[in-house]
Amino acid sequence: RGLWGRGVLGLWGGLWERGCLVSLGRSRLPAAQKADFSGDSTAATINHSLTLLQRLQELLQNGNGSDSVLRVRSAASDEPKVFHTHQLLLSLQSEVFESLLRNQSVVTLYEPPETAALFEKFIRYLYCGGVSILLHQAIPMHQLASKYRVWGLQRGVAEYMRTHLASESSQGHVVGWYHYAVRVGDAALQESCLQFLAWNLSAVLGSAEWGSVSVELLLLLLERSDLVLHSELELYTAVEGWLSRRQPEAPVAERVLRAIRYPMIAPSQLFRLQAQSAVLARHRAAVQDLLFQAFQFHAASPLHFAKYFDVNCSMFLPRNYLAPSWGSQWVITNPARDDRSTSFQTQLGPSSHDAGKRVTWNALFSPRWLPVSLRPVYSDSVAGAVQPVRIEDGRPRLVITPAMSSPDFAGVSFQKTVLVGVRQQGRVLVKHAYSFHQSSDEAADFLVHADLQKRTSEYLIDNSLHLHIIIKPVYHSLIKVKK
Repeated sequence: RGLWGRGVLGLWGGLWERGCLVSLGRSRLPAAQKADFSGDSTAATINHSLTLLQRLQELLQNGNGSDSVLRVRSAASDEPKVFHTHQLLLSLQSEVFESLLRNQSVVTLYEPPETAALFEKFIRYLYCGGVSILLHQAIPMHQLASKYRVWGLQRGVAEYMRTHLASESSQGHVVGWYHYAVRVGDAALQESCLQFLAWNLSAVLGSAEWGSVSVELLLLLLERSDLVLHSELELYTAVEGWLSRRQPEAPVAERVLRAIRYPMIAPSQLFRLQAQSAVLARHRAAVQDLLFQAFQFHAASPLHFAKYFDVNCSMFLPRNYLAPSWGSQWVITNPARDDRSTSFQTQLGPSSHDAGKRVTWNALFSPRWLPVSLRPVYSDSVAGAVQPVRIEDGRPRLVITPAMSSPDFAGVSFQKTVLVGVRQQGRVLVKHAYSFHQSSDEAADFLVHADLQKRTSEYLIDNSLHLHIIIKPVYHSLIKVKK
């Protein structure tokens, strides 16, 4: 797809980070010049910045007037790459080049093969203020920008990475970007990658990049309750494959296996794992207590179990499971038009004791709900007059309530999570996850920044709002746990 392929980084805010020579956007004039133009209808701005950029590119390409030479050596080639450059232009962008070229005109640089391959692009950015990159070029370009302290390019590449997590690639890239963000200390990129992996874990589990997940990243993911995947069994199967490929030391493998939430797996599946899983057989002693506790959890009533075990821990807290027993998908066509409602059923709880018990839920969606402060009121000044209210003053609202009550609810509260799916780079992925407080029937900030009136809204797929509602039953200890 050429130089402007799937990822294009537009860094055209100004030609230079310091000492801006030409602005490519709206011209900024000195105050005195603005004063000269005021009231003069014949005033005009003559802008030949694109011509200047073209000539700067030709200056680099032809080496006219060059006063410095960069020789870039790499282990991948015996011959160095030679760039005839101009000290002033390099120094304006990079304090490192300013120092290197202060007392010498020929500098030899040593670069790894991946950064050496992009060095021409990097130098072109220093001359022209813009560069195009692809997914696999993001890390080496960021490395060049960091090494030579070109801060504008460094920030631009980091932003490119944060906004292209959803881009599809044959080998995957988010895991690699996360590990790189950890190495360079980019906390914002690190958190963006971690959240993307958590909310779209099923897609990652079946990709080539799952095998490249580090021990540290795997343990971070296993700690989270906001992982979005079909079931805990799907997670165990993926972890088993990771352990079989990586063959970590026993303490690491046992720590990973103990992070699986076995009570969230049905007894029939647990029996099958004990009989067929080679990984579980190898480390059975390390997780035997957890398996036994899981079977006890499924055998007893939750109220009885809670008398003897602490159920207020992550082991008994469901993740965001997409299986039908945990929730329902809801596609709302033309969501800006009318209020909508739907009903669905979920299993009362993860315990097999509750397997045959169902809870019916009602969900109400309103595209333009008005807070009390914005609702129409009668005015005292004009009898019968109503304050005008604009449609855009309202915001989307989603209310989820149980359609029934039952003594079986004793000791159980329900956390609700709503996933919002969007199409990014041709794939449907989770963009937001809204979690309701246990005592609330709605999320206060649900789609607060979404503009559903626009058919081109990023929250819509073919003019439809794609939601997935998940109900997470949480058991509570009613009696102090006996020691």
